[in-house]
Amino acid sequence: MKQEKIKIGQLDVQVVPAKGAAKGAAILCHGFGAPGDDLVSLAQAIREKNSAFEDISFYFPAAPIALEIYPEFESRAWWMIDVEKIQQLADSGKFREFKNSHPEELDGCREMIEEVIEHVAQTLELEHAKIVVGGFSQGAMLTTEVALNHKVPLGGLVIWSGTLICESKWRAIAGDRKFPVYQSHGTLDPVLPFDNATALCTLLADAGLDVEFTEFEGPHTIPTNAIAGTAKLLKKMMV
Repeated sequence: MKQEKIKIGQLDVQVVPAKGAAKGAAILCHGFGAPGDDLVSLAQAIREKNSAFEDISFYFPAAPIALEIYPEFESRAWWMIDVEKIQQLADSGKFREFKNSHPEELDGCREMIEEVIEHVAQTLELEHAKIVVGGFSQGAMLTTEVALNHKVPLGGLVIWSGTLICESKWRAIAGDRKFPVYQSHGTLDPVLPFDNATALCTLLADAGLDVEFTEFEGPHTIPTNAIAGTAKLLKKMMV
């Protein structure tokens, strides 16, 4: 699988280019504490679902903050998260407090991903409706913010094990955007509670967005059926 690394604005981005002229693109953002290339292997996994996806270029931005969690292991973040506090909120049943959180760095990170979107649109000569954004965990929170705020509707949004933040803001603006959403979440997720994922799903669906939700009996991860669901969304984008 051909790969290349480029710089877009402040971000290092791993690219898996289309085999020929790109007919679509997917920008996928990793989660908190993961290496910048954590999701790159998913390009091949998605392509195996449909040969038409050889015409999609995949972009994997690395988050701007370098963490020092484990020696000799790259670990990055879009913004800092107090993991201990999140666990306490989840254990006490007070996770609702997290729903209206708005990280200080979120707006700046959104601008970074918007710059990636514009680079992709211009470089590949694609309409925004042919560009899907998404991510895992913190990357899903970020790209939900991006998709709901972007000036024109994108081709779709992928939310792998994400959660609801910015609730009041997202509820106010979600009705202005019409694009398909694919979301997956594990019922045994010990990091981001399942109930908050369904709350996000309900918010988006109530706003009129076309949401497909995959519930799976598992932890904080991306299961095989979530790859299949993502492929289904990408197929919609390519029509």
